[in-house]
Amino acid sequence: MKKNFYIRSVLSVILLMHSVASIFSGDVNNFGRLYLDTIGFSPFGLYLAWAVKLIHLFSVVLIWSDRYVMGVALFNIPVLILGIYFIHWQNGWYVVGGGTNGIEFNVLLICCFLQLVFTEYPSPKK
Repeated sequence: MKKNFYIRSVLSVILLMHSVASIFSGDVNNFGRLYLDTIGFSPFGLYLAWAVKLIHLFSVVLIWSDRYVMGVALFNIPVLILGIYFIHWQNGWYVVGGGTNGIEFNVLLICCFLQLVFTEYPSPKK
């Protein structure tokens, strides 16, 4: 069994659902134009929103193919940290229950990606 199989599987499903759903619903465009542009990222908000979604989408492919897993983790951790800072922090800790849209889910994802960073993978040149 490949290292961190269950963590990698669940991370890939979460990233896939998070990216594909917002791409097909058009929410990625709204997020870029109606949120990121208004908080100071104009005129790049739309491009940043798409960059995040494409990072998530390409991460899924790389995780499934067991390639560049550490790089995937290192690209996604800053995205999640910035998501905490710009979106979730003001909502507190809880995603549901004690509150809504909080940071707990992002913190869990960051810890899962950190597990991938600190797992020793064999060198592909062996």
